[in-house]
Amino acid sequence: MSGDKGLRVLVIDDEAAICQVLADAIRRGGFDVDYVNDGEQALETLRGGDFDIALCDIKMPGIDGIEMVRQARDSGIDTTFLMMTAYASVSTAIEAMRAGAYDYMIKPLRNEDVLRRLDQIADIISLRDENRTLRDIVFGDDEGFCAFESEPMRKIDRLVLRVAPSESSVLITGESGTGKGVIARAVHNHSKRRNALFLPVNCGAIPENLLESELFGHVKGAFTGAERAKKGLFVEADRGTLFLDEIGELPLAMQVKLLHILEDMEVRAVGSEKSRKVDVRVIAATNRDLAADVESGAFRQDLYFRLNVVHLHIPPLRERQGDIAQLIRHFLRRHADQFGQGEPYVLDAMAEQLLLNHAWPGNVRELENVIERAHILADDEHIGVADLPPHLARGDSMEGAPKAALQDLDQSLRDRVRAFEVGVIQEAIDEADGDRKVAARRLGIGLSTLYRKLEEEIANP
Repeated sequence: MSGDKGLRVLVIDDEAAICQVLADAIRRGGFDVDYVNDGEQALETLRGGDFDIALCDIKMPGIDGIEMVRQARDSGIDTTFLMMTAYASVSTAIEAMRAGAYDYMIKPLRNEDVLRRLDQIADIISLRDENRTLRDIVFGDDEGFCAFESEPMRKIDRLVLRVAPSESSVLITGESGTGKGVIARAVHNHSKRRNALFLPVNCGAIPENLLESELFGHVKGAFTGAERAKKGLFVEADRGTLFLDEIGELPLAMQVKLLHILEDMEVRAVGSEKSRKVDVRVIAATNRDLAADVESGAFRQDLYFRLNVVHLHIPPLRERQGDIAQLIRHFLRRHADQFGQGEPYVLDAMAEQLLLNHAWPGNVRELENVIERAHILADDEHIGVADLPPHLARGDSMEGAPKAALQDLDQSLRDRVRAFEVGVIQEAIDEADGDRKVAARRLGIGLSTLYRKLEEEIANP
C-alpha cells in the first residue's frame, strides 16, 4: 500500500538488519518503502522508474554506492540518491555527490534525522515537478513528438535514447521541415538535463552584428543601445541544453568564438573583461551539407568535428512514407486538443489517399500546415478533398496513385474525384481478395457506402 507522502523510497544496504530497521521507520513516516541487499538487484529495481528516492549505503560488495549512482545517471534514472557512509569515509561520500548523489548522511543514523532529510527531499521533488509542469506549458515539452512507424525513424528513436544520457554534442541534419527541432527536444527530454531549460535559437534569424551579444551577452554600455546588461543565451541555458538551429548560417568569425566556448565552457560578455563558466550541452542542426561547406572553406573543420560527435540524419518524408498515416493522425489529434474537441475530425478515405501519395517536398512541416488548413475549412467535423489545397486535390506530385484518378485531366473536378475514389475502393477490394466487407472496414466506410460509390460509377461512367 502506498504511503501518505505519495513517494516511494528504496533502501539499499548489504546488511539485511539495517535495511529492515530503516524500512520500518521510513514506512511509519508516511513513505512507501522497499529494500534490497544487492547493488545489481538495486539497479535493476531502479530501472523500473518506480522509486523517487534511494537511501543507499556507499560501501557494499560488488557494485558500491558510487558506481551505482554513476550507472543510474548514465542510464537516465531520475531517482534522487541520499547516501549513507561512516564518518571515516566522508571524502567518498563527496565523490558520490560529484557522481550525481543529492546528499549524504553519516552513520549511525537516527530515524528522526532520516525522516527529516527525506521530507526535505520530498519538498524539493514536489517543487521540481511543479516547475517541470510549468515549463511544459510554457515551452511545449514534447510538443510535436510522434511515435514513428518507419524503420529509418525507429532507428533515430533508438539512437536518441542511446545518446541522450551522455553529454556529447549532437549534430542533426536533414531537409527543412523534417523535424530536426523535435528530435533535438527528444534528446534533451531523455537526458540528465531534462529538468533544466531547453533553449532553441535560429542562428540564421539573428542579424550578424547582434550574434555575439545574443549568444554571449553584453555589459551595460558595451555598445550604442546597450542600456542594460544582457546575460546571453549560453548563460540562460546554463545546466540545460542550447539548440543551435541552422548552425551552417554562422559567419566564420562567430564560428571561431563558438569553438572556444565549446572547448572551455567559458563565456565572456561583450564589453566585459571577465569570463564566466557555463555548463551547457549543445545540439546543433542544419539543412546544409556541412562536410561540403568544410571542403569549400565556408565552415571550420575543427568546429564541425566538435559539433559532430554524434550525427543524426533525418530522412525526408518522401523516403519514409510509412510515417505519413501516423503523422496525419497525430496532427488531427493535436488540432482536436487545441480546439477543445472530444474527437479528431474524420478524414475521407479519398482525401487520406491523396495525402498518403503526395511527395511532400516541404516534409513534415508541409503536412502539418495542410492538416491545419483542412481543419479550418472543414464542415461538420469531416475533412474531404475539397478541404485540401488545390495542388493536392488535383493529385499533383503523387506517387503510386490509382491510374483511374489521373486519366483525362479535362474532366470536371467531381468526375475526377469520383474516378479517384472508385480507384481507391477497387484497389482495397483487390487487396482484400474480393471481400468487399473487409475492404470497407479497411477504408473506414460502411459497406452500403462502398456499394453506393461503385453504383454511382456504373451509372455515370
